[in-house]
Amino acid sequence: MMDEKQRINQILSGDTSAFGYFVDTYQEMAMAIAFRICQNKEEAEDIAQNAFVKAFKNLHTFKIKSKFSTWFYRIVYNTAQTQMRKSVYKTEFVASKHEELNEQTDDHAVAGIPSEEQEKLIDRAMAKIPNSEAVVLTLFYLEENSIKEVAEIMGLTTSNVKVKLHRGRKNLAEAIKKEDG
Repeated sequence: MMDEKQRINQILSGDTSAFGYFVDTYQEMAMAIAFRICQNKEEAEDIAQNAFVKAFKNLHTFKIKSKFSTWFYRIVYNTAQTQMRKSVYKTEFVASKHEELNEQTDDHAVAGIPSEEQEKLIDRAMAKIPNSEAVVLTLFYLEENSIKEVAEIMGLTTSNVKVKLHRGRKNLAEAIKKEDG
């Protein structure tokens, strides 16, 4: 099985169809990151698509010794931030995977709630916390990036990521309690 570095070399050698692997692998998280910033499903789709185009066009600048996901999520994050400066649209989106995030929030906040309801509750609560905290939580818990990788993706210091992670967990737990009433 071909690893990502081999696929990148394959693309750079002219086999552009090999980029489909990256789209298939990273599309869901690209959408999640974009949505956490813009809060609009259609806009998140556009941001993710634009980020893939930018990644493809700039693949020659990717440093092979780095992780592709970190480099790509930074593109998604920056594309979304740029788009948010231009946009005012806000809607609701239901994310697909929240199991680990459920466990990392206040355990009592979602205890006894069926899994599907937990996801909806967390989505509503995530929409109520600051976007930067929602992105940090998404990258750290759902995508399982390290604090250092999250810092690199978002252009922050590791200390700042730790603070946002702490505040994000606290604010998410409070928002869940308010949502659950």
